[in-house]
Amino acid sequence: MLPARAASRAIQAVVARRAFTTTTARLSSPYHYPEGPLSNIPFNPRKKGFAIKYWTFCVVGFTIPFGISGLLMTLTFPPATMDVPPVKLAELLRHPDDLDKISALKAEFARKKAAVDSQLRAGLREQLETTQAGMSGLSDGQKTVQQIKEEMIKIDKICSESQTMINDFATINLVSQAHRNFGAVEAMRRNLETFNDRLNGVLEMLRQDDEDAENMPNLLAVHYELTQLRNIRDDAMEQIQRADDPGLQSTLEDYFERLGQAIEWFDEHINLIARSLINLVVADNTSLVVRFALIIEAEEKSDQRVLALQEALRDHKEMAVRFQSITDGAKTVRGYKDKFLACIKAIAEPQFEQTREEFLADPEQLEKSLRWYFNDLNTVRLGMVQLMPKKWRILRTWADIYHTMMHDFLIAIIDDPTTSSAHTLEIVGWPEKYYRKMNKLGFRQEDLTPHVIDNREAELVRDFRALIIKFLDEWIGRIWAQEIKDFADRSTEGGNLDQDEYGYFRTKNLVDLWRMLRGQLDAAANSKRADVAEGVVDAMFQRLRQRQQSWQKMLEDEAARYETDKVPDLDGFQPLQDWLVATANDQIACIDDNEDEGRVAYLTDFQRKFVPMVTPQYAARAEAEVNALRDGYLDLSTWCITKFAQLVFAVDFKTVMPDFFTPRWYHTTHMARMIATFEEYVGDYRQVLHHSLVDIFIEIVADELLVRYLSAVRNKGAKFRRSDPFQDKIFDDLKTAFDFFNTLPPTVGNSIKETWRVTEPFLQLLSVEKEAVPDTFAAFKTAYWDLQITWVEAVLRSRDDFERSMLNAVKARAAQMDVVRGPETIMSKVK
Repeated sequence: MLPARAASRAIQAVVARRAFTTTTARLSSPYHYPEGPLSNIPFNPRKKGFAIKYWTFCVVGFTIPFGISGLLMTLTFPPATMDVPPVKLAELLRHPDDLDKISALKAEFARKKAAVDSQLRAGLREQLETTQAGMSGLSDGQKTVQQIKEEMIKIDKICSESQTMINDFATINLVSQAHRNFGAVEAMRRNLETFNDRLNGVLEMLRQDDEDAENMPNLLAVHYELTQLRNIRDDAMEQIQRADDPGLQSTLEDYFERLGQAIEWFDEHINLIARSLINLVVADNTSLVVRFALIIEAEEKSDQRVLALQEALRDHKEMAVRFQSITDGAKTVRGYKDKFLACIKAIAEPQFEQTREEFLADPEQLEKSLRWYFNDLNTVRLGMVQLMPKKWRILRTWADIYHTMMHDFLIAIIDDPTTSSAHTLEIVGWPEKYYRKMNKLGFRQEDLTPHVIDNREAELVRDFRALIIKFLDEWIGRIWAQEIKDFADRSTEGGNLDQDEYGYFRTKNLVDLWRMLRGQLDAAANSKRADVAEGVVDAMFQRLRQRQQSWQKMLEDEAARYETDKVPDLDGFQPLQDWLVATANDQIACIDDNEDEGRVAYLTDFQRKFVPMVTPQYAARAEAEVNALRDGYLDLSTWCITKFAQLVFAVDFKTVMPDFFTPRWYHTTHMARMIATFEEYVGDYRQVLHHSLVDIFIEIVADELLVRYLSAVRNKGAKFRRSDPFQDKIFDDLKTAFDFFNTLPPTVGNSIKETWRVTEPFLQLLSVEKEAVPDTFAAFKTAYWDLQITWVEAVLRSRDDFERSMLNAVKARAAQMDVVRGPETIMSKVK
């Protein structure tokens, strides 16, 4: 027993320590609750229909969050915006030159992303606020509806119980209804009897307000009386409609016809005040503004009451019949608040129309012609906010209406096909000024939706830049087509080339080209945007490079016809040479700055023109483009002279060059004839070729003659026999050439003679003993590092004592040599 008692005491101690209670449950007490299974949950799962309610609750509770999130996504990311195809990088970067646009594209995409992010944040915030407010409103409305329902049930219950409590309730109710009907009839009769007198009083007050339109002292009184008379008319018409008597209804309509005229008169007054609110605030006529606001507010409340009653009548028809007395008052929505908002829009419409006319007449007047816009908003902010109900948020409402109209105004001008580029560019620069001014009035950019021009700045800039480039391409295309035509007609009598003030040959369209480029630069400068100018200058760089390539290809294709004997009788050969000279002169004119005469070349003038329009970063990058163009002009000019020399050998010297180093060579004076022809060409073109190209022309022809002379070892039948006086003949040829070189200016002549010194090791290769050939080759290779081994082989094979061992020894010596590369020599051209 002792252990059992000890255990019992231990259990009691534990129970006491854990605060368990052993008091008797009293269900009548508020501190005790039902005990037992299923007593701690607010529903009974064993009741019939529990399963349906349970699963319905689960499905609804599970889908509501997804539905809300889906709604938010749909509102935030409309499907129309998702269908816009993305810009492909491959379309933007089609050419290697487009890599220079990466920084501009990156900045443009960053601006677009920032604008989109801002819109998304603003839209998401607005939708969240709207959703939260809607959910709160639904919750409050549900509670209110439940309370009304409970109260109506109580009233209905009391009414039902009262009928059983009073024995003669039916009789009393009938008498009561009769009394009420009698009172209503008496009131209606009295109202109809006094209706005309009261209406005459209203018309008199309206007349007085017409005479004092600036103050309208009877405005509130007129509104009150008209409201009462309207209610009388509405009640009477409602009752007569129930009676279903068309005759009486027509009589009443005629009786109330004057009331409609009075209402129209009053509405004119209200409309006049609404359209003059800005002027009234500026004139400090606050009394009239406040009275106007009171009327609009009263009508707004009346419309809300009517809408609520109509809603109740639709949802609770059986209950509404039993409580029909609460429908006294206005029966229809009068819409004065909506008319007021429409008047705000009407205030701005004529001013926007005037602004449009001024803007189309002079694009620079946009900011000046829109001063009224910000003045009106500032007037509302300073003078009207305190005169209107706070719930209206009149400044925000006014700004939203004005902002929407500004958006529509600008977009309409942008989308108008008759709008000029000057107007478009002015609009592109407007959003920054607009949002800065609106910020001063207290409106952040993200609060003003939609964007005033739908974030189309980059698109408009790109379109304007593309428009200038389109005109640029059209001009260049026309000029190039004319140049092709002139080149094809070059054989006309007298030629079709021009000569400048110095007598140099020039093509006819170069001046027009650079004048056109200056005009397009002026068009880009009118935009006052560096990105436009930079894009146009980039396009000009590209077109100028393409033009250089096109000229070279056209001349090369035409020269190839003469080089391959495809032109009978050499028709057009002499004009082709003239065109090569004229083209070379054109290229020099593009880059020849004459500081002594204060005259700059076309390219330098072009650079000075565009540098002030672009950013310093772009100007630094454009310097490399200008240098590349300058090098291209110089290269094309040199190419034209080189091609001229090649044509001389291909046509004039075609029959004599194959004879060199053959047995016929010993008995001819071909070198003297070629030098004579050379002198004639120099004499003929010295006056029409740019002075800086004359010496280059002589050097190029001399070099070409040397290259052809050395390459003649490959002629069919070329052979140097020890028994033939080939050394004397070579000396004779060189003497003839050097005699001509001595007649040239020392700078040119000495340079050419130094180049022709290469004939000395050439002669040594031909004349030294076989054992000395490797050493002679080594000396030749050391002096001319780009000496071609294939040409050396051809020289050795032209010797009559050629042996394979000579060539092997030369190749072995070449493998042992460590040649230091230097500037290119004449031997690089001798293959």
